[in-house]
Amino acid sequence: MSSSIAIEPPAAQAATTPDYTAIKQRQQATWASGDFAVIGTTLQIVGEMLAEAADIRAGENVLDVAAGNGNATLAAARRFARVTSTDYVPALLEKGRRRAEAEGLEVRFEVADAEALPFPAASFDAVLSTYGVMFAPDQATAAREMLRVVRPGGRIGLANWTPEGFIGRLFKVIGAHVPPPAGIRSPALWGSEPHLVALFGPQARDIHVERRNFMFRYLSAAHFVQVFRDLYGPTHKAFAALPPEGQAALDRDITALLNELDIGGGRGLVVPAEYAEVVISV
Repeated sequence: MSSSIAIEPPAAQAATTPDYTAIKQRQQATWASGDFAVIGTTLQIVGEMLAEAADIRAGENVLDVAAGNGNATLAAARRFARVTSTDYVPALLEKGRRRAEAEGLEVRFEVADAEALPFPAASFDAVLSTYGVMFAPDQATAAREMLRVVRPGGRIGLANWTPEGFIGRLFKVIGAHVPPPAGIRSPALWGSEPHLVALFGPQARDIHVERRNFMFRYLSAAHFVQVFRDLYGPTHKAFAALPPEGQAALDRDITALLNELDIGGGRGLVVPAEYAEVVISV
């Protein structure tokens, strides 16, 4: 489904005062646990599609925010853009650096917080993020930073899981067993059109949203759970925080969700995961 959103002033939101610094420190430790890069590489097609949707051109200055191991980074660099890849987890950036070197791609890598980007205003022609900036605890600040560093007439390209899709539902399953920090809004809100308007609308000329599916393909539900338990930071930490009986219950609930959504027909697990491909013109 494709849509362009009418830009209207956002409604007032209830004020909360979570400890963003403490939450961010916990998040860094979470994403540094396991080995997200193994899962991240399976999502490469999303970076390629986003680079096309955002119309990345050769010679443009492109910033990848919360880049992880570099899917959008590599996609932009393959189009001969001048890419700066940032994340607040150095180990993930190092994985991205190795991928770029293996392909002979020139990319600048820099440790950076999505909520305090160390770049002057209007530095980039395009700013990208695939399943990255959506996890920033202070969502409004992260959005303002992306808007600040993109030039007038530039664009912001995002791939965000939706609340209704598989990953949005997975977040809810995990949250029922290990509640998130008080005052933190769900990352999956970044896949909601009204929330995108609230974050970007006042400074956006247009917000175009295309709803797509990424297919998670694993041997079985048990295989998916084991991979995510071992390697995906949020799931890894959730299991680690629970006693054995809690771990078994979380395993059962995730498996039930996978079995509900599986369209593989018994020939491997195939789970569609809806995400919003977003292009914001500024």
